[in-house]
Order: sequence, then structure tokens, then C-alpha cells
Amino acid sequence: MDDEQGTRTPCIFCDIIAGRAPAHQVYADGGCVAFLDLFPITRGHVLVVPKRHVDRLTDLRPEEYSDLLRAVVEVCRRVERLSPDYNVAVNQGRLAGQIVFHLHFHVIPRYDVPGPFATTPRTRITESEAVSVGHALAGP
Repeated sequence: MDDEQGTRTPCIFCDIIAGRAPAHQVYADGGCVAFLDLFPITRGHVLVVPKRHVDRLTDLRPEEYSDLLRAVVEVCRRVERLSPDYNVAVNQGRLAGQIVFHLHFHVIPRYDVPGPFATTPRTRITESEAVSVGHALAGP
């Protein structure tokens, strides 16, 4: 994201993509990467991110649409290993709940509690849980 002076502000997702920040990656292709959310709403909450930095869905180039949707669908298939029920969401803008201003889709498995929104505080994923879920979501 550019600041008022037109310089790029740090982006944690760009750092993850570049290998400068750690993440529990569960999918990658030429244009996208997917990794576990550090503060998951549910077990297996995955973020699907285009490798090229764009703030919003409307900033994508038309030729990038199919790559991003293909990655989202592949992650959904993998999440179905954890639960047949899940939400796919994108938050656009601060008032819509966007925290990291690098476009990303949430794929959130649903278990016993119905409804799309968490009612309890989110806690950081543990290393052992990330490894366990990562194994469940790895590969085809």
C-alpha cells in the first residue's frame, strides 16, 4: 500500500511471499499463495493471496482473475478434508474488516457452531496446530 508520499508501506503478505516472514503455507502456484491465518476463526482457516500486491479485488488485472479463483477453489477442496462446510470471504476496506491491505480471500471451515462470524476472541495459532493442519491441507 502506498502512503501519502507515494512510497510503499510494509506489507506482511508481501514479506511472506518473498520469504522474509514465516508462514504455514498450504498451497502455491505461479500467481498465488495460501497459508494458515495466524489468528484463525476456526481450525484450518486459510488465506489465499495473489503474489502481486494489490489492495483490493478491483485492482486485479482481468488476466489474473482466473488464477486467483483457481487457487481459491483448490484451497476449498483441501479445506473439505477438514469440514464439508466453510465460508469464503473477502473484506474490502477498513469498515468491512480488512486489516491487511493486500487482497486476500478467507476460507474458513465451519464445525459445530453455525454462522459466519466468531463469537469468541481469536487466539494465535500454535506451532503444533499449524503443523497438524498444514499436513491435512498439503498436496493434492
